[in-house]
Amino acid sequence: MKKILFIINRKAGTDREKRLEGAITRHFPKDRYDVQVTHLAYLGHGKDLALEAVNNGVHTVVAVGGDGSINEIAQGLVGSNTALAIIPLGSGNGLARALKIPLDVNKAMQVILADTRKPMDVGYANEHLFLSNAGVGFDALVADEFRHTSKRGLYGYAKLVIQKFSSYKPEAYDISIDGQKMEEKAFLLTVANGNQFGYEFKLAPKASVFDGLLDLCVMPPVNFLQLIPVSLYSLLGNIDKTRYLKHYTGKTINVSGRSLQYLQVDGDAVPLTGDTLELKVRPGAIQMIVNS
Repeated sequence: MKKILFIINRKAGTDREKRLEGAITRHFPKDRYDVQVTHLAYLGHGKDLALEAVNNGVHTVVAVGGDGSINEIAQGLVGSNTALAIIPLGSGNGLARALKIPLDVNKAMQVILADTRKPMDVGYANEHLFLSNAGVGFDALVADEFRHTSKRGLYGYAKLVIQKFSSYKPEAYDISIDGQKMEEKAFLLTVANGNQFGYEFKLAPKASVFDGLLDLCVMPPVNFLQLIPVSLYSLLGNIDKTRYLKHYTGKTINVSGRSLQYLQVDGDAVPLTGDTLELKVRPGAIQMIVNS
């Protein structure tokens, strides 16, 4: 019997836990699957549970939550034969959308049952894993503020964007992409593995988590009114064709600046020490259950 471990983040913005566990029982009968269900209890617990699952020969670990908890669980699965699957119950659900995993719980479980695996790239920003994107610009500042607010979801994020925009001063960055050097002043400086920020916002519409490359997205300084076309072009998936974005690809990207203060990975703020950052791709590093 296949061993399946469901790791549920109770803080993922859902009150559907009882229905969720009922759906698990319906879709994964005991005569065919050895199913365990557990919950995240502390910061870093997802990685610990995933490492334990690998040691116990678990076939698939299912992350039930948003991009932050998926990232944490993935940290324990990189380089192993245990696959990662997603039931997206977060707010933005960037990775799930990039992989076309249904947001409907029962349909997402059907994807897990089909058991189609594909080696997926992961990125690292210094030592921090990212599956979708990492950034050091305005998005990183907002992510740092977002972790201190009780208002989650798109509304809470948009409110912070409006509050912090006028005081934010875009920085000049020295950038090296596979040895090619440049200098850019940027409002957003984001390195994408997948094509999604979440909520269908796409800075790198053509990015793929399977191509062995990272996509560098540089947004020059913009004024407040320009956020409207920036948002629309991002939702339409063609911002890379506009004057609002410069786009590059590479395997190793180095960024330095006089005041690198904030770093976000998959939407969560993480510590950034020093004035340099190395972002690199590790191709095919995690076995992913994908929508065939």
